[in-house]
Amino acid sequence: MEGEKRYISAEELKEHNKSGDLWISIQGKVYDVSEWAKEHPGGEIPLLNLAGQDVTDAFLAYHPGTAWQYLDKLFTGYHLKNFEVSEVSKDYRRLVSEFAKAGMFEKKGHVALFSLTAVALLFLVVLYGVLRCDSVWAHLGSAILLGLLWMQSAYVGHDSGHYQVMTSRGYNKLAQILSGNCLTGISIAWWKWTHNAHHIACNSLDHDPDLQHIPVFAVSSHFFTSLTSSFYGRTLNFDPLARFLVSYQHWTYYPVMIVARVNLFVQTFLLLFSNRSVPDRGFNIMGILVFWTWFPLLVSCLPNWPERIMFVLASFAVTSIQHVQFTLNHFSANVYVGLPTGNDWFEKQTSGTIDISCPSMMDWFFGGLQFQLEHHLFPRLPRCHLRKVSPLVRELCKKHKLPYRSLSFWEANKSTIRTLRTAALQARDLTNPAPKNLLWEAFNTHG
Repeated sequence: MEGEKRYISAEELKEHNKSGDLWISIQGKVYDVSEWAKEHPGGEIPLLNLAGQDVTDAFLAYHPGTAWQYLDKLFTGYHLKNFEVSEVSKDYRRLVSEFAKAGMFEKKGHVALFSLTAVALLFLVVLYGVLRCDSVWAHLGSAILLGLLWMQSAYVGHDSGHYQVMTSRGYNKLAQILSGNCLTGISIAWWKWTHNAHHIACNSLDHDPDLQHIPVFAVSSHFFTSLTSSFYGRTLNFDPLARFLVSYQHWTYYPVMIVARVNLFVQTFLLLFSNRSVPDRGFNIMGILVFWTWFPLLVSCLPNWPERIMFVLASFAVTSIQHVQFTLNHFSANVYVGLPTGNDWFEKQTSGTIDISCPSMMDWFFGGLQFQLEHHLFPRLPRCHLRKVSPLVRELCKKHKLPYRSLSFWEANKSTIRTLRTAALQARDLTNPAPKNLLWEAFNTHG
């Protein structure tokens, strides 16, 4: 009966917000996930970021209906006192329910099959171009196709990380290792570790690792105070080197994007050979070894060093389009400092994301991620449905007076460069002590 329920206040729930003492509320029922956090497939960080509060919307976004059965054993016996659901959340949950009833989360189309087939064909063409052709133009074309292969393979890895694209969990894991570790050299374990945190704390300067690029980039002057990254557990020092690099970031942005893969390679090794708990560490390391076997061997088959350097840089340059796309979705969106809150899930996603408008014939090129807001709101929704649900999301944003930003690829680039330039000029503020020279003064004057 209603009178027999035990209640806990929101303030009391907030006290259980740390590792080892981690409680959350889902639809007003309070659960103790302190021990479960260590086994959580998405890692402990997403739970810690939302600890001590109601997380219903985030739970619905990331978990299928089968997940509810596992909650009973975690129930504390408490209900959240004065539990209320905002109008935005009601509408969001209605959409999730409608999509589930329509079977949209299970209807994946044949995207994975087509993508993997395209990747396999591209790989064969690249091998033929390098091993059987003598023309430098054939080698350059092979490098371009390899870049496209890496892009498409990354999309498969991304999809399989959010929902099951194969017939079983085992095959899905295999697809992740093949498309991520073996083909691109980027660990799926590293991707999940950072990507889950990014989704939960979208555009939080101190909790979202996808915005923490000091000393090279800073999208906000908040970074000038040397913020502490809760994700990495260290201070993001804004030292003289960082200030100098950030001061010219609107000029260095595209060149850095060309070699951005090098950073991903480094981050992969740092995680896999760290003391952190890494799921399937052995499989991830094996996959990386596969990549670092075939890729250097392929490059070594080219006739001379100039062509080898050209091949690597050209393939990296093509893939840089994808790195640019990822930053366009967030760099010029709204940012904040602090933890995300579970009761404004919808609002935080609309605030921190930007869609890239394009014709449907280009959906393959952007991997569905041009619908960034739709993907953030419904991360389990297969990419073949994102264009269909876009009008519904747009209407919901309009109803609740929330931003829905959809820019062309060109306009999104301009917006990102403006954001970087604004922060760059703030970093050059001459009221702050920094070494001065004629070059510095000239750039500070003319931008």
